[in-house]
Amino acid sequence: MKKRLILVFLIILSLCLFDIQILFAQSDTTLPDLIPYRKGDKWGYCYKDKRIIIPCKYDFVELFEDGLAIVKLNDKWGFVNKDGKEVIPFKYDLVGEFREGLAMIGIGNFGHAKYGYIDKKGNEVIPLKYDWADNFSEGLTMIGIGNYDNAKYGYIDKEGKELTPLKYDFGSIHIEGLAMVKLNKKSGYIDTTGIEVIPLKYDNAYFFIEGLGCVQLNGKCGQINREGKLVIPCKYDDIFYLEQGLAKVKINEKFGFIDKDGKEVIPIIYDNAKVYSEGLAAVKLNDKWGYINKEGKEIIPLKYNVAWSFIEGFAAVLNEVWGFIDKSGKEVIPLKYNGVLNFHEGLAAVEFNKKWGFINKEGEEIIPLKYDHAFNFSKGLSRVKLNGKEGYIDKNGTEYFEEQ
Repeated sequence: MKKRLILVFLIILSLCLFDIQILFAQSDTTLPDLIPYRKGDKWGYCYKDKRIIIPCKYDFVELFEDGLAIVKLNDKWGFVNKDGKEVIPFKYDLVGEFREGLAMIGIGNFGHAKYGYIDKKGNEVIPLKYDWADNFSEGLTMIGIGNYDNAKYGYIDKEGKELTPLKYDFGSIHIEGLAMVKLNKKSGYIDTTGIEVIPLKYDNAYFFIEGLGCVQLNGKCGQINREGKLVIPCKYDDIFYLEQGLAKVKINEKFGFIDKDGKEVIPIIYDNAKVYSEGLAAVKLNDKWGYINKEGKEIIPLKYNVAWSFIEGFAAVLNEVWGFIDKSGKEVIPLKYNGVLNFHEGLAAVEFNKKWGFINKEGEEIIPLKYDHAFNFSKGLSRVKLNGKEGYIDKNGTEYFEEQ
């Protein structure tokens, strides 16, 4: 498939702090006006009625974002607009989506490429001279020079001006006005002017979310506010960001929950736990999963081998086979599938005998189980794989691909 890569270092690092199923939940259900269409091994775009508007001549295409789409031709990446005009030449080996008006681009193989940035007219506004690059966030981006083992990182603005020297051993994009930076094995934070506003004294540090940042000191984790004050002492083996007013914590391989003031609301007694979603948290005790409310009351018995977080009113559960329960604990979709994905935009991908399709919330199989693989719906489309090739389908099961 595609070879492009966006180097969002701390996003990868911080996924351990979130329930991934919740973090990537989609809410936009609007079907795009131009849909990727595959004819044989070539891609183009069509209208909803499958009339092709941009010829199927590309090696790969992506969905349109802000009027432009990333496309691949002869092993090089470029961009087209909705008129099919190739507005940015096919000359890049690595590209990223446009963020804040600029897109990261690279020439060369990963690990040996040079990166810079283009605007939507294709102008290389920041030269391809960096060994590492990230997306823009809050007007800034992190860039680096050097090999993977000894690279040094700093920050530039949209004009390419270096906001900080390239001196850090690691860093993150700016979120809520702060970015984590690491130097000589110690972490702290800089603001959008490059000033180190929270001293580099922590063993590890992570994004600020809703005014709080998770930090680690002497092997223990806590949370600080924007002034650098510890609001949750570093006494936990692990700590997660607040979700619906409660934060998951870990001590001695046991999990519980605290509130924003550090008060232990749910005892630290569980063998595992997921963050709160839709008012309930999945918890594990004695090898079985169930659900508790924010007062710690067991709402759904701990009887499942695996339990996922609630999304769109349903949670996937496993006892040898998969099904779905509602928030009363009723098994509204029988446990009969070999694999499932969470509900997104009202539909869930399910698998039986190595074939995937989709069910609605009544459990009806509205898209036949015939695909080799399927992904969650986003913007009214799902990417599926059939006979070794990818394509898109809509919620009616209309296939926007053909084998010829």
